[in-house]
Amino acid sequence: MTARSGSPGWYLRRLSRMGPREVGGRVGDAVRRRRWRSARPVAPSVTGARFTAVLPAGTVAAVPPDAAKRLVAEADRLMAGHAEFFGVRRDDLADPDWWYDPKTGRRAPGGYAFDVPYRDEDAAGDVKQIWEPSRHQYLTVLAAAYAVTGDERYAERVAGHLRSWWAANAPLRGVHWVSGIELGIRLLSWVWIRRLLDGWPGAAGLFEDNPEALDQIWHHQRWLAAFPSRGSSANNHAVAEAAGQFAAACAFGWFPSSARWRADALRSLERHLRGNTFGSGLNRELATEYHGLVLELGLAAVAEGDAAGVPVPASVRLVLLRMTDALAAVVDSRLRPPRQGDADDGHGLVLDGAGTDRWGSLLATGDAVFGRLPWWPAVTGTDVRTPLLAALLRPAAPAVSRPARRPAHFADAGLTILRGPGEIWCRCDGGPHGFLSIAAHAHADALSVEVRHDGVDVLADPGTFCYHGQPEWRRYFRSTLAHNTLQLDGGDQSVSGGPFLWTRHARSRVLAADTPEDGVARWCAEHDGYRPSVHRRRVELAAASRELTVVDEVRGPRRAVRLAFHLGPAIAADLAGNRAVLTWSRDGEDRSAVLDLPGQLVWRAHRGETDPPLGWYSAGFGRKEPATTLVGTGFADGAQRFTTVLGFRG
Repeated sequence: MTARSGSPGWYLRRLSRMGPREVGGRVGDAVRRRRWRSARPVAPSVTGARFTAVLPAGTVAAVPPDAAKRLVAEADRLMAGHAEFFGVRRDDLADPDWWYDPKTGRRAPGGYAFDVPYRDEDAAGDVKQIWEPSRHQYLTVLAAAYAVTGDERYAERVAGHLRSWWAANAPLRGVHWVSGIELGIRLLSWVWIRRLLDGWPGAAGLFEDNPEALDQIWHHQRWLAAFPSRGSSANNHAVAEAAGQFAAACAFGWFPSSARWRADALRSLERHLRGNTFGSGLNRELATEYHGLVLELGLAAVAEGDAAGVPVPASVRLVLLRMTDALAAVVDSRLRPPRQGDADDGHGLVLDGAGTDRWGSLLATGDAVFGRLPWWPAVTGTDVRTPLLAALLRPAAPAVSRPARRPAHFADAGLTILRGPGEIWCRCDGGPHGFLSIAAHAHADALSVEVRHDGVDVLADPGTFCYHGQPEWRRYFRSTLAHNTLQLDGGDQSVSGGPFLWTRHARSRVLAADTPEDGVARWCAEHDGYRPSVHRRRVELAAASRELTVVDEVRGPRRAVRLAFHLGPAIAADLAGNRAVLTWSRDGEDRSAVLDLPGQLVWRAHRGETDPPLGWYSAGFGRKEPATTLVGTGFADGAQRFTTVLGFRG
């Protein structure tokens, strides 16, 4: 069992993954926190502040009517107090308690921010449930509804909630001053709230003429300048911190330190965007939801620079261009990207109502800013964010060559997409085990596959479900058994040291990747996570027969084997011996496939089991539902091969 996050054992494991420079920086952070406890920094007085980063005239009129309709419907639901965060319905959002977790019924304790035990659910509740409303992205939705309709009820609700939040969350007091990513995203929300409320008579009195707002904005930026994510933690958090700091220093550049904060944040943003992104454009965390988060944050930050006339390095736009092209390359026929690594439903900027496709929205924005390539998938949906964001962004694709054809193999990320007729889509994973020394958002999923037919999960990646508070479920969803790959001797390929820490990483390498969309596409890779044994996997997708063949080879001493195939929640399975007939429907049509499993193993179907967990699918953070998992057990001795064939019918 791994050490609980925050326990002495966990701290020792965490320390072992840090370099000397990071340790020194964290010591400095500890000294600064102690000093701020007794002498809280005092914000300078500000007079004559004005907000000038407004939307160009006519921008709101470009919002498509159906997108505006969805936005207003969502805003009305919020006005009635109804919302849902991570699978938990709330009916108290008309007058929220900012420290209350409805999932556990607990309130986070008060006091000096850095004393709050936010990782301990028994003491503070589920911190994700507490933090999420305080990102104020539901307020950007209300502010957008005001901009679209002119209805002052939305603006007045936004103003009331901001004043309530500021009164309840004095600088450096309580759970909302603990994590830099929360402060960064909240600043970005405030910038857009001020922009979207610009036509409302009370906007200036809420922000630039309000000493309480000025105090909060200054303290947020001062905090971010003092406590950046460092070293092994410099993942998507560092991007969010820099993006929020840069956005606020551009749009709210009213303080003596604003120019320095702006310059420092832009340097940090450029460094961390590059650091978090492979040259191919895929996110180095190999967690697709964070690819979306980082891309949203980067686009929003560049928009603020363009709106303020602050030159942004071409390298920043180049990273965002490559990220957008990579996203266009990996999505399936329904614009769904891979489900890989952790996912916590995090967004950088929310201006839309329910039912708006996140990935289609990002591609639409990419089209507006960089221009679409001929091979990009078509985006048929509409959104509010694209016309508003694109109105601020300077359309300027960097002068670089872009892929002439849709890429299918991303060598640096070890990700390969095989495509076949009937909208068959298969992701093969032969990449690194996450990003940086702790690989915080990685799963033990080396050589896993994910297969869809016309956007339906057939062989599914089960997802994430939770981070804090439910260690057994956290261990399961990031385990090797919870992925479509092979497990030896009941252990994981990589060794976990805590819920966001891996102390030993399996090393994978792709041996072959041939990805024609006609004929036979082939992929082969291996990893060393079960030393001295080696697990090698070969995948072939034959267009003519519409068959996917997976061959697993284990070389080494005799070991116990478990081979798992997780079916999507829409898939029904009839297992007889080593053959499973799979059935589902799509758009009113019945579909089917046959899964022939290795005969050397004994196969059982598992569904919705809890002791231990097995047979689950998480469509989003905080949500899970039963799904069928087929598990074969047996032994491998010497060099043994296990062959699986998935054949699609009709």
